[in-house]
Amino acid sequence: MCGRYIVKKPTLLNANAFVKKNINVDLDQDNFNCSPGTKLPVIKSATNGKYMENNTWGLRPSWAKENYKRLHNARLEGITEKISFKKLIVNSRAVVPASGYYEWAVIEKEKIPHYFTRIDDQDIYFAAIHEKNQFCIITQSANEQVSKIHHRQPVIISKSQITDYLNLNNDAVDFLKKIKAPNLKFHKISKKINIPTNNDPSLIKSI
Repeated sequence: MCGRYIVKKPTLLNANAFVKKNINVDLDQDNFNCSPGTKLPVIKSATNGKYMENNTWGLRPSWAKENYKRLHNARLEGITEKISFKKLIVNSRAVVPASGYYEWAVIEKEKIPHYFTRIDDQDIYFAAIHEKNQFCIITQSANEQVSKIHHRQPVIISKSQITDYLNLNNDAVDFLKKIKAPNLKFHKISKKINIPTNNDPSLIKSI
């Protein structure tokens, strides 16, 4: 799964250079604790080109009642069968820029947070879906490396693959299943990340 991530200024600037239009996304910010329920930058595609705007992380389907729990992850396996997602993966795709993400390992019944980045230190782009200015990050089974910490991981695409993923003429599920996940590195961090209001560079420091 993916429950928290970070996005730094350089990542936002790189993403902004890739799109044609920026709709009120503040590029002069570092967010070390991107949490569900908050507004965060996503890349979408329209007939006049790609654009970036802030959407709320956590999707409540249009048919759902107000007390419906927002969904912040969607499993790639079975996404075309789940009523909440099957139309969105066909018609409403998005990409979420990130610099790294957090995951928790259960060690002796205790949840220990870890910070993940690409081993080549490149930006991360999560495959996602969206509806009514809300988004949901797509996840898949973890590879051998990541499974040491958690059995799920976000679906990460490269910058060069963004256009193909957002192209609605392409079969998104088939496309994503064929992508080889990038090599990642990770280290243990402080439990300060568990508090959403904590937001500073010390959160990603190795301990």
